Amino acid sequence: MSIRFPLKACLLIALGSTAFTAQAAEYEWTFQTSETSGEPQFEMKKAWADNVEKMSNGRIAIEILPVGAVVQANQTLQAVRSGILQGHLTDPSYFTGQDPAFGMMGNLVGAWSDPYDFLDYMNNAGGEALYNKLVEPYGLHLIGAAATGLESLPSSKPIRSIADMKGLKLRAPEGMVYNIFEKAGATPVNLPGSEVYTGLEKGVIDAADYTVFATNQAQGLHDFAPYPLYPGFHSLPMVAVSINNDIWKSLPADLQAMLTTSVDALAYEMVAELKTRDLEAVRQARQNPDIEIIDLSLEERAKFRDIARQEWAEWAGRNDITREYYDSVVAYLKAHNLLPAESDNQAKDASS
Repeated sequence: MSIRFPLKACLLIALGSTAFTAQAAEYEWTFQTSETSGEPQFEMKKAWADNVEKMSNGRIAIEILPVGAVVQANQTLQAVRSGILQGHLTDPSYFTGQDPAFGMMGNLVGAWSDPYDFLDYMNNAGGEALYNKLVEPYGLHLIGAAATGLESLPSSKPIRSIADMKGLKLRAPEGMVYNIFEKAGATPVNLPGSEVYTGLEKGVIDAADYTVFATNQAQGLHDFAPYPLYPGFHSLPMVAVSINNDIWKSLPADLQAMLTTSVDALAYEMVAELKTRDLEAVRQARQNPDIEIIDLSLEERAKFRDIARQEWAEWAGRNDITREYYDSVVAYLKAHNLLPAESDNQAKDASS
């Protein structure tokens, strides 16, 4: 039995549907990320933009673009300031050349053994306020911080101790990460992330500070680097979800609060999702006899952290905000029993 609607009712439904779909957002923004299209983190960031549209009842529409779509990864700071982009979701380490504090805050190598500790520091112990103190003079505002999770270290040669890093051609971005691996004995090579696969394939590099285990596995890095170090112990990059500061200040309070809440949700969802992906990828990798996952001992991890702390202390002396950040993080780590006391004198010597 067919059901017929009066013609007038049909027209009203059609007009109402058209009006809803044609309704323009009050705010339309473009944000660029530091991932290529299709990477898990890129898809998570697109899902965040969809969530913002829903939470705002269509008032905000955000287009998420992959790395390099508008400007290079290290140019988004200026692009957001000038209005070419309205925001970005990226690792602040790309802007180390602007201020060393970006390198420290973007990835304080060796500091965090759990991404939830990092998020707690940023949300509840002054980390986000310090980052805004740094970035607002550049015309940006940090909506909130997220994190990728601890990165693994794919290597074509087994690394069972810090001594095994000596002479290792290791891809690392410039800045603190580069310096710490150099002090650990490696020979860092500054390659963009897009060249990690071919670099390992052709032997240009032996290992790579790149991203999380699951992404390395999915991209086939373990075909050429079958000795991944996992769980991670070195890099935990921050994801700064930032917007043009003039736009931020012009937003009504309800939208500011909504955006802050949305980024908090993204941060914890990203950590949980990437950890789940890592565990599944590790399970699959262990079934492959050609891959040996190496879990560096606690003693060797402590050696790496001591090297890293020397570099933290050196960077702390570069300007006022690097000192303020160093003091803030070290105080947090000590208060939460996350920093061995025996390294204190060494760090003080390095910073004096």
